Order: sequence, then structure tokens, then C-alpha cells
Amino acid sequence: MLSLLMKAQTPVNYTISFENAVHHEAQITAVFPNTTNDSLHIRMSRSSPGRYALHEFAKNVYGVSAVNDEGDTLKIIRNNPYEWIIANPKGATTVYYTLFGNRGDGTYSQIDESHAHLNMPATFMYATQMLESPVKITFDVRKDLNWKVATQLKKENDNTYSAPNFQYFFDSPTEISDYKIRSFTVNSNGKDYTIEFVLHDTASDELLDQYFEKVKRIVLAEKDVFGELPDYDYGKYTFLACYVENASGDGMEHRNSTILTDSEGLENGGMKNNIGTVSHEYFHSWNVERLRPKSLEPFDFSRANMSGCLWFAEGFTSYYTNLILCRAGVITPEEYAKSINGTFNYVWNSPARNYFNPIEMSYQAPFVDAATSVDPVNRENTFISYYSYGSVLGLALDLSLRQNGLNLDDYMKKLWQEQGKKENPYTIDDLHFTLSLYAGKPFADNFFNKYIYKSEMPDYATLFESVGFDYSQDEEKIYTGFNTNSNNEITRNVKKGSPAYKAGLDAGDIILAIDAKKLNNDNTVEKVLADKKVGDVITVTYSRFGVEKETKLTLTSDPTYTISLNEKAKRRVEKHREAWLKQ
Repeated sequence: MLSLLMKAQTPVNYTISFENAVHHEAQITAVFPNTTNDSLHIRMSRSSPGRYALHEFAKNVYGVSAVNDEGDTLKIIRNNPYEWIIANPKGATTVYYTLFGNRGDGTYSQIDESHAHLNMPATFMYATQMLESPVKITFDVRKDLNWKVATQLKKENDNTYSAPNFQYFFDSPTEISDYKIRSFTVNSNGKDYTIEFVLHDTASDELLDQYFEKVKRIVLAEKDVFGELPDYDYGKYTFLACYVENASGDGMEHRNSTILTDSEGLENGGMKNNIGTVSHEYFHSWNVERLRPKSLEPFDFSRANMSGCLWFAEGFTSYYTNLILCRAGVITPEEYAKSINGTFNYVWNSPARNYFNPIEMSYQAPFVDAATSVDPVNRENTFISYYSYGSVLGLALDLSLRQNGLNLDDYMKKLWQEQGKKENPYTIDDLHFTLSLYAGKPFADNFFNKYIYKSEMPDYATLFESVGFDYSQDEEKIYTGFNTNSNNEITRNVKKGSPAYKAGLDAGDIILAIDAKKLNNDNTVEKVLADKKVGDVITVTYSRFGVEKETKLTLTSDPTYTISLNEKAKRRVEKHREAWLKQ
């Protein structure tokens, strides 16, 4: 359990101000207390809690200087891009620097005259010797812009807040703006907790009230899954929603808060399109924040953090995302069934399962989780998102358990009681063992041996039938294996084993004609293939690097599955479905 008592040592003190917000700058002062070391190593983080790829935050820091207690300028040595070394510090060391920030999401910071949206690792330097030190920070807010502070940090007075250490501080994003706020109280185990929703948006009070009603239903539906709320520090959980035009779509979980960002405001589509992120991120306050992979503890700010458990931490959370919306009445059972299609087809029609199981897909996170690269990659054939993979496995596990009179909710409760509530980080073996205790060793061994340690596909036909979902493929619908843009160019790597792959087509090829029929605005690929059937062999004329080529392509049946709600399911099956979707 995280101790919230400030240690007896002197805290690291920060002050941040925003005089030049119009140009996306913040001025930061950091005071590092006395050190017995002969040098003080100050760094910017290279990673951020909840993100698994490297993010070089030092690139947005400049104008760095340092002085001692007596005001003497101290020499700064640079041995690497993300560290500043101050030799022979005497007494407290004060560091001044400027931060540029103009990306509003769950990782970076954004500063302008509408808000200061701060993710702490992207904003504040730290001393490697003082990661266990307490922290105090004063936000010098723009009173002329009516700014207010919203954060999970402990309020000391006015705009000064504190954290017990840097693990907590860097996990505490802060929104400073002229925001609106709504809150309600939830009782759990005899204790009242405040759930507050902070909104930076131009939405009317009426729209915010409507949205907040959905948020409340989601909170209560997720509480039902685990049977109780987490014991939130300081008795409060805060949603930090920033739905403004210059924000980037994102969501990021934290211990007692979550960041929600999107360019769509509530009156511009956000009322419907943003609510799924609310469901997903709030579920994380149990699953990943407290029910936490051992491989992510403690979080290391100096490197990429890798875990083989993301299929569970992120994937099972993704499974519950839309299920909770259905249980909370935000979407209908019909909409829920429809929502499964995209993820299901993405996972089970991917050739990537031939290369990696869900654990190994999780290991790929440092390369894909908001990571950037300039060299082309072959993700279409080698990677399945652990969010999606884990989501359809969570679905399979839930429906399989329900065939045996059990359910995933109670398995999650058991994990919560054994690991999460005690904040005892888990391993994959713990997940396997707990499922054995809950559902029996043969059941658990079958699930983990087939679907986690290997990449086999569960019997979804039987599972969907048990809850009255139709599940089928159109064997007469043709499939080429390539997709083109308006210029008839193949825009993505073709999937291994598809007709296009076998025909030797590749990304960047421009389809010129099919069976000697030239393609144009009136003669599209779809029109040319309209009378073709499965098994037909077509001649594809295409251009590659300006050279005209020709190949034969054999049409196969479309591998896409269609999942929908069966309105005519038997009453017994309907009741089974209702027990699942209206738990």
C-alpha cells in the first residue's frame, strides 16, 4: 500500500508559471535540497506511466541554468541528451528552465491561453538521487484567464500541492484551465468517495449534465464488477477531460485520476464518441493501477517499460469497455454486438498469430504504444494490438466460464481480493493459478495452454450461440486481399496468405486494369469485380515504380465474420444473454 505520509526529509520544490502561454512556454524553477553526493544528476524522463514506448521529453527543455544557495552560477556538464550534471553542489541547488509544450494528450504537455495541460514526466526534471523524496509544487496560475487547478495531488494550500515521492508525482497529471466540474458521492465499504468530473470544453451546462449522468452509470457498473471501489487516496477520484479542438484523442489512466482528451467537444460528436474512453480508463483504476503487473513495478522513468501482461491489463480492460457501456444503458445490446465485429475480425484474420502469442504481442508495446519511426514496418503481418487480442480473449473466457455457471466478473473479483486490493503485483503465473482456484485446474490449463501460451482460436461458434449471437461468414462474397485509395494505389502491406499476397502485389502498387478493363472514376475495382465469383482467376495489370506489370489473382471467399444479436433466440438463451449484458 502506498504510504501517503510525507517523509521527514526535505521535499523537492517546484514552481511553474505561464507568462508566455501564447507561445506554449512554461517557466519552471526546481529546488533540490542538500545532497551529500559530489555531483547532482538531473534528468528529464524518457517514459511516462501508462505508456510503454520511449518519449524523449528532454527535447522540449531549454534555457537551463543552476545556482547554489548563495546565488553562484553552477557549471552544468552534459554527457547525454537527457541529463544535466552539476558538479560539487553546495547546499540546495536551484535549477531554472523553459519548457515548450503543445500536444494535449495522455503523455505530453500543452500550454496555451486556453489551458496548461500537464503530464508530469513531460514537464519536470528530477534528480536521480531523490526519487524517494517528497515533492511540493506551486502552480502560478493565470488569474487573468480564470485558471483553476485540477489534480489528484494533495492540496496543501491555495495552489500548492504535494506528493509523497516521484512515483506518485509523475503519476499525477494536472489540468489548469477555466474548467467546469461535476461530482457525486459513492459509498463503498462504509466510506464515502467523491467522484469528480472536470471538463475543459465549450459545452453548455446542460450537455455536461447529460454526459455526467452517463459517467455516473459507468462508475457504478464498474464498481459492481469488483464489488467495491478502490480505496482512493484522499477519498477522491478525478476525471480530467479536455475536449478541445487542439487536443489529440487519447486516454491515460492514473492512480486516482485519468486524462481524457479529444478534439471533439460534447456538442461536436464527443457526447457519443468520447464515452468509451471514460469506461476504459476508469476500469483501469482497478485493473492496472492496483491489480498491477509485477513487470511494471516500480515504473522506470529512464527507459522503456516492457510487460508480457498487457493482453490482460489492457486487453481485458478493453473487453469490459463496451460491455460496461451496455450494462450502464449507454449503448443497446444490438449496438454492443455490432461493436465486436471490427476487433474480432482484426484479431482472428491476422497472420500475426503465426509469429507471436498474446504475451509476445504485449512485448511489442515499446515499439507501438505512441512510438514513432521513419522506417516502414510489417505490422499488418506481424502484430496484433494487445488491446484487441486481449479483448476477444476476455470475451471468450467470459462466455466459456458462463457455460459452466461461472463468469469473468467473479474471476476479476477474486484477482482483486487476492492481488489488487492488497496491491501485490501479479505475474502471468498468478493469473493462471487464480483461474485454477476459481474454475478448476483443467479449465485454467486449457485456456492458458491454448490461447495465452499459444495462439489458437476458441470455439466462438458455440460460445456465441450460447448467448444468442449470430456468427457467420459469407462464403459467396469474393475477396482480393488488397485495398486501394482513390488513385487505385494499394496503401498498406497486403496480408500474408491472401490472394493479393500470393499474386505478388504489394503496398505502393497502382492497379491499372482488371481483365483488361482499365480502371477510372466510372470503372472502379468494385464494379469490375461485380460479376466475379469465388474461385475465378483474374488478370491484374499494375504499375510498380513506373513499370507496368501483370499478375494472376485467384479470388477466395471473404474471411470476414459477421456478429449480430439474434432477435429470435430461445427464451433460455435470452435469459443467459441478459445475465451477461445486464449483470
